Amino acid sequence: MIKIYNPKRTDWNTILKRPTQTVGDIEAIVTTIFNEVEGHGDAAINTYTTKFDGVTLDNLKVSPEEINKAEIKVATKLKQAIATARVNIEKFHVAQRTSKVALETSPGVECWQEKRPITKVGLYIPGGTAPLFSTILMLAIPAKIAGCSEIVLCTPPNKEGTVDPAILYTANLCGVTEIFKVGGIQAIAGMTFGTETIPAVYKIFGPGNQYVTVAKQLATKYGVAIDMPAGPSELLVMADDTANASFVASDLLSQAEHGIDSQVILVTTSKKMLEEVAEAVQEQIAKLPRKKIAAKAIANSKLIYVATDEMAAEIINSYGPEHYIICVANEKYYLERIQNAGSVFIGNYTPESAGDYASGTNHTLPTNGYAKQYSGVNLDSFMKSMTFQKISEAGILEIGETIEIMAEAEGLHAHKNAVTLRLNSIKIPESDV
Repeated sequence: MIKIYNPKRTDWNTILKRPTQTVGDIEAIVTTIFNEVEGHGDAAINTYTTKFDGVTLDNLKVSPEEINKAEIKVATKLKQAIATARVNIEKFHVAQRTSKVALETSPGVECWQEKRPITKVGLYIPGGTAPLFSTILMLAIPAKIAGCSEIVLCTPPNKEGTVDPAILYTANLCGVTEIFKVGGIQAIAGMTFGTETIPAVYKIFGPGNQYVTVAKQLATKYGVAIDMPAGPSELLVMADDTANASFVASDLLSQAEHGIDSQVILVTTSKKMLEEVAEAVQEQIAKLPRKKIAAKAIANSKLIYVATDEMAAEIINSYGPEHYIICVANEKYYLERIQNAGSVFIGNYTPESAGDYASGTNHTLPTNGYAKQYSGVNLDSFMKSMTFQKISEAGILEIGETIEIMAEAEGLHAHKNAVTLRLNSIKIPESDV
């Protein structure tokens, strides 16, 4: 990891730059695949599945028989772990339900807001070097709670043309309605346009590599919403001398093993802690099965020393991490000042892994600095708010003239007339004249 001491503010943008390609670098290939899928449907999907996944499929859709076989292959202990995580995730997301908001803004003018589910949603589940069945829990559970009627899932097949059993088991358990063996850009394109086999959806959720991220952004040009531009994983840890260096190193490596384009950062007010974490990272990385991946991510990562808490808080907000761990004596100071983070983990015994799997919070979070303006996935991500209003005769008499004056001032006389006709139709009792 790169060690940096007291960086100048003018260097922050360079120091905190993510190791990702720009949209322009990869947009051409994404656009080409989108055009092919839009024009040729399943045929294009099959072509790119063969090209990128190294397998030719007879059927893109996962059959009930495949799901039944997968359930048998999943170990009992893993099923129990998934069940425990499911309960916690359900609890936290059910608690996010909000009631109808209703009030009378003026006498006779009733306004209210209700939420409705997005009926058709698509879930993208990465399957490459790590089959992320946990992401199904994070997406399908709130989708079901919200009341989404169609939950479509796409995940890449392996070279044998199958999907990891844990993915199929979890998807079936959580109420996914259809599962397709399609990955990458072509999966996003398929859910955007719809094909002979894959249904089009209204909103696409899920993380992925840089190509999937750009594909999701391109989907928005075709009227499909997305959860957020969620790309390569990242973590920032703020630690002082009260932190456990071994714990901090383990958290940094837990994100580094996601992929070679992941990024992890330590910010600390202790030079001693910086050195201890650096040593612990090297000691632990040697024992990891995915050490080659983690090592490449660690090469893009930073250990940053700053002299004051104030400077630390500023640099953290400037970065806007996806995951943010606070291991300091003065927790309150950092909690009060954090403005930009996807999810916050507090204390030596709150590993980021807890949020990834079983604490109950959602692990689908904004990356690449988007925590400055995006929220992580939550129950409302699968719903939209609708407003209603009902105005009585007394109500239109109350606000009618206000509407007429404003409409006329904007030169919108048909707007004014729509009110005037109603006002003129109401017989006002002579006693009120």
